[in-house]
Amino acid sequence: MTPSIVDLAHIVTGLSSADQRMFERIFSVDIVRGNLKLPSPMAPWVKAQFGSLDRVTSQKIVKITNLVTLESSVYNPLRALRPHNFSHRAEKHAANADEEVDRFAVPLDCTAEDLFGRVQGKHCITAGNIARYEQHHCVVVFNKADPMDFGCSEVADYIETGWKWAQRAHDFDPLARYCLFLWNCNNRAGASIRHGHAQVILGRGSHYVKIESLRKSALLYKEKYGPNYFDDLFAVHEALGLGWKSGDTRIMVYLSALKQNEVMILSPGLTPSLTDNIYRVLSCFRDKLDVKSSNLGIAFPPLGDSAGWEGFPVISRMVDRGNTNDISSDIGAMEFYGANVVNSDPYETAGVLR
Repeated sequence: MTPSIVDLAHIVTGLSSADQRMFERIFSVDIVRGNLKLPSPMAPWVKAQFGSLDRVTSQKIVKITNLVTLESSVYNPLRALRPHNFSHRAEKHAANADEEVDRFAVPLDCTAEDLFGRVQGKHCITAGNIARYEQHHCVVVFNKADPMDFGCSEVADYIETGWKWAQRAHDFDPLARYCLFLWNCNNRAGASIRHGHAQVILGRGSHYVKIESLRKSALLYKEKYGPNYFDDLFAVHEALGLGWKSGDTRIMVYLSALKQNEVMILSPGLTPSLTDNIYRVLSCFRDKLDVKSSNLGIAFPPLGDSAGWEGFPVISRMVDRGNTNDISSDIGAMEFYGANVVNSDPYETAGVLR
């Protein structure tokens, strides 16, 4: 049988003793049943929408918590079958967007420039972000307007150009050392401009709080248990059939996912293998999973002195953000104040990605 996230507790019992102990150091799993009664008039609609009455009246819910980072996700694949009735409103919004001027089509004339200049790639060019949330904040403007129209060479160039911008910004301001590459692909993922673009930020003082928290958690894990946290994290996913190696990268369909189909890649640096595998994941999202909107984030160890960051890899995370025609948000109060709610099954995602 094809494994499923709802069978995770059973899958863990099939691991070796060493792998079970490693899993239990990092993750906890709690499985509960959500039971309810249906009024008889609802039965035909429930069968048509969800496939059967039993799947709805007795739902298996899997709660997974990363005990090291305190990331928590709640899995119920049934939620992916929920009805959506907002898509018709998005059509009018998209039509109005078509009338807007595409300033990214002529970036040299219609975008700002950083004091230290632009970085020109083969498929993109940088611009100074005109509404910043960091002292050094650039936009990587793609030559292609459609953010979903990308190949391997384009993705590699977007990331490499962003990294060159960060190095140039660091040379301009040596105290700015902490870099994030961010790509919000389409409106559902947070993009406010339709023309394809990514962003890079470079900060001073300390890394962004989620990255710094992860570093401190990894240090505590090493102090308590001995091994490198990221090595163990990958080993657990590999043992569960959710992780594999490709070149010098380690790829995982992450258990404590933020949202649907989240993939994490660990790399020793910005290598060709990393950019190639980021492309492979994003193109699989697009071509096999019909993902129209996604987020990519790449966290780098600090530029310059990296004392205290030993063993901390370049971390890339990609997540599916849903249908661009659905203006019903995929993030609500539960995500803000409770835990992440995930509709996809990591085993299904892993099967497609492999």
